[in-house]
Amino acid sequence: MSAAAKWDDLVPRVLAGAGMAIVGVGAVVAGGVWIAALAVLLSGLMIWELAAMTAPDRPGEARALGALAALCLATILWRHAPFALALAFVPPALGALRPRRERLVFLVYGVAVMLTGYGFVALRGGLGLGFLLWLVAVVVASDILGYFAGRILGGPKFWPKVSPKKTWSGTVAGWVGAGLVGVAITLWAGGPAWLFLLSALTALAGQMGDIAESAIKRRLGVKDSSHLIPGHGGVLDRFDAVIGAVLFLILWGFVLPLPQIGG
Repeated sequence: MSAAAKWDDLVPRVLAGAGMAIVGVGAVVAGGVWIAALAVLLSGLMIWELAAMTAPDRPGEARALGALAALCLATILWRHAPFALALAFVPPALGALRPRRERLVFLVYGVAVMLTGYGFVALRGGLGLGFLLWLVAVVVASDILGYFAGRILGGPKFWPKVSPKKTWSGTVAGWVGAGLVGVAITLWAGGPAWLFLLSALTALAGQMGDIAESAIKRRLGVKDSSHLIPGHGGVLDRFDAVIGAVLFLILWGFVLPLPQIGG
């Protein structure tokens, strides 16, 4: 790969990333209906992309499943009742009943998308703004440092059969960047001393979310989940790491306490 080719997607990535950051951080800071609306929109788009990839001959069905996913998540967030969470399984289950490629993949990953949408809002409501800003900072730092380290340093591939572009240098740089976020927040915002370790583990979980989505695309023979975001591909391509990170933190919270950040 030529030096110029390494950076041919940098400008659209930066511009699209800046726009997403403004909208995303704005919704996270505002909380309430704004973060719920963002989660509903993104979850619906991701289910649409997943449905379109697994059954490309039925675009209308993909749009319907995406709309249903958005409606179900909106209902879950509105009702705030344990029984309502069962609605998270409805769109993936309905999609898996129809003929499509990789039905089990659609079911499992679709449930992961829905639980992530719910978990993102629940973590904001339960642990506050500081926690969610830490989570976003960890994912972003891991992604940015991993991108630049991988492009500049190169070296052995992390998992070439699944994600040909991901290198060990970029992967480790992502862990380091996330750990530094944890250290900075511990020093400046009152996070616990072990936050650097949780930050690195959360970055690893995000990277596994990225790997999982890459594996699905390779099985389906597609390059991007869609073309909605210039330089980034689709919504799933951009938020796959968030899926891994949020699910990891939900599981962590069942076993060990999650940190209180910023008070």
